[in-house]
Amino acid sequence: MTLGTGPDAWGTYETRTEPDPVVIGRSRPRPDSGSRVTGTLRFAADEPAIAGMLHARLVLSVYAHARIDGVDASAALAMPGVVAVLTADDLPIRGTKDMRMFQPLAKGEAVFAGQPIAIVVAESEAAAADGAEAVIVDATPLPAALDPEASMVPGAPVARPRAQADDGEGIRNIHSAVGGSEDSSLDALSLSPNVIGRHHYTRGDIDSAIDGSDLVVRRRFETPWVYQAYLETHAATAIPTPDGGLEIASSTQGTAYTRSQLAKIYGLPMSRITVRGTPLGGGFGSKVVVAEPLAAGAALVLKRPVRLSLTRTEDILATNPAPGGVVEVEAGARRDGTLTGLRGRIVFDSGAFSEWTIESIVAVLLTGPYEWEALDIRAFGVETNRVGTGSYRGPGGPQASFAVETVLDEFAQALDLDPVELRRRNQATDSGQMADGVTWPVLGTSAVLDALAADPDWARRDELPEDEGIGIALGLWAGACAPASVTARLETDGTLTIATGMVDMSGHTATFQALAAEAFGCRPDDVTIVVADTGTLLRSPITGGSVVTYSVGRSVVAAATEVKERFLRWAADELEIAPGDLEIVDGVVRPKGAPDRGRTIAELADTSDGLGVNGEPIEGHGSTDKPALAPGISGHLVHVKVDRETGQVDLLRYKLVQDAGRAVNPALVEGQMRGGAVQALGWALFEELQFDDGGQLITGSFLDYTVPRASHVPPIETVIVEVPAPDGPYGARGVGEAPVCGGAAAVANAIARASGARMERLPMTPPRIRAAINQAEGAA
Repeated sequence: MTLGTGPDAWGTYETRTEPDPVVIGRSRPRPDSGSRVTGTLRFAADEPAIAGMLHARLVLSVYAHARIDGVDASAALAMPGVVAVLTADDLPIRGTKDMRMFQPLAKGEAVFAGQPIAIVVAESEAAAADGAEAVIVDATPLPAALDPEASMVPGAPVARPRAQADDGEGIRNIHSAVGGSEDSSLDALSLSPNVIGRHHYTRGDIDSAIDGSDLVVRRRFETPWVYQAYLETHAATAIPTPDGGLEIASSTQGTAYTRSQLAKIYGLPMSRITVRGTPLGGGFGSKVVVAEPLAAGAALVLKRPVRLSLTRTEDILATNPAPGGVVEVEAGARRDGTLTGLRGRIVFDSGAFSEWTIESIVAVLLTGPYEWEALDIRAFGVETNRVGTGSYRGPGGPQASFAVETVLDEFAQALDLDPVELRRRNQATDSGQMADGVTWPVLGTSAVLDALAADPDWARRDELPEDEGIGIALGLWAGACAPASVTARLETDGTLTIATGMVDMSGHTATFQALAAEAFGCRPDDVTIVVADTGTLLRSPITGGSVVTYSVGRSVVAAATEVKERFLRWAADELEIAPGDLEIVDGVVRPKGAPDRGRTIAELADTSDGLGVNGEPIEGHGSTDKPALAPGISGHLVHVKVDRETGQVDLLRYKLVQDAGRAVNPALVEGQMRGGAVQALGWALFEELQFDDGGQLITGSFLDYTVPRASHVPPIETVIVEVPAPDGPYGARGVGEAPVCGGAAAVANAIARASGARMERLPMTPPRIRAAINQAEGAA
């Protein structure tokens, strides 16, 4: 059974009884689809309890910034079932890096509302929750840095005393391969110690470019803090081992990274720590070393297994959402639509811990996939007394595209140009450079624009009722890439086993099956993907940043190819034919040109093992270096209706076009596209973490924090285009990040066409839209 593809196939199936000769480009369900749909898959918090296991609950700070004068745990410890109340001084931390994971519990000062101050460990979850409520924290409020721009000014409250400079070891450059450098040219600026990131990208004479423009647009865009809103909250179980080490089972996106960081935090040899990734109930960049240090520390102290599964409120308060920021743009164009100069000032909130800031990524993506004659983009990351920031699907992409795609739409409207044609005239080519000086690789911009221009509704956009509008926008994700290794072996039953350390967050095991099957010559169903723990895994990057298919997929192909070469040497001896004269087609090893003389893989594999067999093991090792960038381009077309009296937006249609390079499994690509589109609508119209004047979060549950519901989402039509990436496996690009980039901008451009109001702040709620309409009507 294979999931159908195309705009009319969502939810339909087609049945095939004959073997499918096509592997790459064929839609197949992910291996765990059945268990996910039926609810039988066990996530981190669902695993069976271990003998002697304890449960943990957190005591969180109620202040954005406060001195911790004492923690009274006496009442909690007197409760039945409560075993311990641990504070920072109780944890055996040995590492000294200035990163949040090295300070899992606040020590001396609480630096954001929701920061864990103590961890209550009990025989049951209920006892732990009761104990946490009974802990009394004596704290003295301190001046708080809450606004990033105000916090840049000398003399502003310092968000957090810094023991040492950040060594940049976070995952800021694991999630994206651009924008990671600091820039000394901004050091002369008089700024407060809260400014911990300074980036400056410049090219050409920006003043001359702007002054020589026929049209100049100046706008200030504001984007909110956004919670990743995955279904499964952070969870980890830590089991102490007899040698003083740890076994960890957690909902992590990176087992190897988690192991290395825990070893540094607690001063343990890496050989004594084993991390096993459990099936993920969503992650979107958040699930990277948050719950694990807390559970591990408690287990080391108490010498008993400890499970920490965050409640939804704890998860929203104490994890790592996407940060809010400001993007100021001054951009110029000529009458013919040529883009001249782009000047940008970017300020992003880094929260109280800054190892995962995104301001430099926003700066690089701010150009969009376009050529500008001159650039001057300055970006600042500012620590505040907010929760520590994290990555969220395409970090920096939705924010950057909201700014640049709004400006381009305004250019097109003012110059009376087709918005598609304006973008086509200025699309970046491989002879140009990105903002950070990296040469543009092969892009799918032209193909995506062609698909948007061919849409029948786009041709009729000027014939719509006056309260309706169609907007377009492009999304750019510069891509991420990393070295990776996998192993492969041929089993005696003729199946192929691929072992990798990659945690499956989005169904990439099905993609790996197809890649291995194509390389080896078997059916995808005859390929088993094993996700190994850190005791046996090879080098594997974090699952995220669209790195899995593009980078790790290359290693899968390499490993399967090596197995094939070894197997053909074995088969050549068995068949008494030279290896070069053999081929594998549809699971059959046969002489080239003589298909009737073939034998199945299973028949030959069965002779390759056992007593008396002298041949080398039929195994392979795929190890690949870091490939070149392969940016992803998405195109969004959105049709809306706007009630000018209330500002209410009705979404009538959403079309998403994306360059996948090569769609290894179109069903999975379309799933990524639809999921990204819905999250883009969250950015556009619904989602925002809101804080009061004292830094307290006031949207701490799904009763207050709004995410798109099924009733909000229109039919989403997906169109895949394929412009092969030179380094990608069979031309494939990563597809996870690009779909969320550009969607909010397309909605904003559609609202502008329907109402005449240019939106500058996300989310675009009815009151904000109504206010913008009033302002536009007043200006007119």
